[in-house]
Amino acid sequence: MNENNSLHATEADGNRTHRYFCRFLSCCISQNIMVAFKGIWTKEFWRAVSGEYLASVIFVLLGLGSTINWAAGEEKPPPADLVLISLCFGLSIATMVQCFGHISGGHINPAVTAAMVVTRKLSLAKALFYVAAQCLGAITGAGILYLVTPDTVRGSLGVTKVNTNVALGNALLVELLITFELVFTIFATCDSKRTDLSGSPSLAIGLAVAIGHLFGIPYTGASMNPARSFGPAVVTLNFENHWVYWLGPILGGLLAAGFYEYLYCPDPEIKKRMQQIFKKTPSGTYKEVETEDLGVKSVSGHNIDLEKAEKKELFHDSTGEVLSSV
Repeated sequence: MNENNSLHATEADGNRTHRYFCRFLSCCISQNIMVAFKGIWTKEFWRAVSGEYLASVIFVLLGLGSTINWAAGEEKPPPADLVLISLCFGLSIATMVQCFGHISGGHINPAVTAAMVVTRKLSLAKALFYVAAQCLGAITGAGILYLVTPDTVRGSLGVTKVNTNVALGNALLVELLITFELVFTIFATCDSKRTDLSGSPSLAIGLAVAIGHLFGIPYTGASMNPARSFGPAVVTLNFENHWVYWLGPILGGLLAAGFYEYLYCPDPEIKKRMQQIFKKTPSGTYKEVETEDLGVKSVSGHNIDLEKAEKKELFHDSTGEVLSSV
């Protein structure tokens, strides 16, 4: 009889905990949706989105322009200059981040925007507009280059292609690794919690792009940026193995963001928030706090954090709080 009562009590506790968790989760989701779409129809929002568009236009135009081989009409044209292309992409990104970092954050890259979303530095609603602006900007930049470049030297217009000697799985891994290197550099050099930083974050990001190109061009053309590959692919209608240039960079960006933010340099606020949700019992186990505490402490605190992130974007100038990206 006692065993049955104990079993029923355990089941009741389990059901109660499940209800608390579901209620907490639904409350978090509704709060997140409201915060995510708050402020979309503001001047600041569209200024940021248009900034991503313009930065992408300039970046893709200049970067792809460095891939044009003006000696293509000669009898023995020289190969593409790997150093020239790498430096042009790297310095272009450094310049665009410096110019647009305080306006939109200077992402100019869907992989970076995805990394900002998973680390809760950018709302999902704003991220969708950012990615659309980045892709449209890349198409515009590639289209302008197509119009101003003579047919005889236009070539493939800088379309990223997997080396015929490289397997698709290996190409995917290369794109993942070089984008991981880039996004990790972004988070590390723009971390407001660090006090040992000096110099220019935008230059460090540009060098990370140049390094990725120096290594990755022979393998995959070194995209590191789905929008950069999407623009010329649309203009030339060449989508061969195009999925590699979306899946690889986005996975690399998500992994880098997760490693930095949740493993190597976790935010103290995250730990504090988790302590508010669970309490340690004298027996050493963790128990979920009461629903009232969850509603007041966890959900409202989470909402405030997201609103702050929307207002500040966690991107400022090099004086202290930035997060610009590529």
